[in-house]
Amino acid sequence: MRIQTIELRLLRLPLVHYFETSFGRVDQRSFVVLSVQGDGATGIGECVAPEDPYYSSETTETAWHILSEFVAPRVLGIAFDHPRAIGPALKAIRGHHMAKAALEMAAWDLYARRSGIPLWQLLGGRSTRIASGVSIGIQASLEALAEKVEAELAAGYRRIKIKIKPGWDVEPVRMIRERFGAVPLMVDANAAYRLDDAAHLAELDAFDLMMVEQPLQARLRTPICLDESIKTVALADAAIADGACRIINIKPGRMGGFAESIRLHDLCAQRHVPVWHGGMLESGIGRAHNLHLSTLANFTLPGDVAASHRYFEPDLIEPPIEVARDGTIGVPAGPGIGVEVMADRVDAATTRRQVLSA
Repeated sequence: MRIQTIELRLLRLPLVHYFETSFGRVDQRSFVVLSVQGDGATGIGECVAPEDPYYSSETTETAWHILSEFVAPRVLGIAFDHPRAIGPALKAIRGHHMAKAALEMAAWDLYARRSGIPLWQLLGGRSTRIASGVSIGIQASLEALAEKVEAELAAGYRRIKIKIKPGWDVEPVRMIRERFGAVPLMVDANAAYRLDDAAHLAELDAFDLMMVEQPLQARLRTPICLDESIKTVALADAAIADGACRIINIKPGRMGGFAESIRLHDLCAQRHVPVWHGGMLESGIGRAHNLHLSTLANFTLPGDVAASHRYFEPDLIEPPIEVARDGTIGVPAGPGIGVEVMADRVDAATTRRQVLSA
């Protein structure tokens, strides 16, 4: 596999509904889409870095800079036997996992398309359908949250996740349990709490949650899931050994791509730690990548790979990603990520473009 051309695009799309977490509120999404061409095929990837530095030190601007000035020169015109070789080629660039992941994942798509196989087969997946959960942001009121939960359950989602923050935590969970009974439920704190909040968070133990994502460990009986703090396989190994978590959320953008995500998946499987796939408000391009990775055997918990129309309407791909009434999503069967990227929609959303060649 030889990458001859890299195209970078900065896209801006409005969200169907605002999404609020402890980091803030998002009404639109700006993100970098990267395509790689070589050997008569094209692969595509999406960078999950946000526009601002509140969730991560990486942003769309840092990603564009790293990709164009440092990543591209290390891969253009160079022959790679397999996409796994991309990561080592970028090792000299410290950090910037989200930027690296966009290129690496596009290379996996290119390789799978060139080989004429769906990406999930190349990744080592075992299933053509995945169970889907849904993530609901912080709402303006408990009643608005109840309406959201009711709509998502009616759509077939198998698990509800709600975002929490100080001042919006125990009461939303209590309301959901009172109105919707034993629905599989988890909460995500996005690292918003401190040790002084431990006693308050322990009140969540009464609600039989699947897990609490990114809060505190020792004071809670509810299983803890780690997300933002797991940036490398070594960190995950240490966290599991220390008893800091019982579940791990895998996001390839956070890990630097598919190869490291697979290594993390395999480590967790060996340690009997279940994993699930988180979301980063991706368009259908990134969402399709997430679907394929979610087919690996140890993704045993429903992930945040929800239907396209929840976020962008229209999305950038056809056919759209849809959730069946049984709460599952079919994995595209075509070569690579298996969906068609609609060029006219991408053009309409593009605010900047750059082409780099060998």
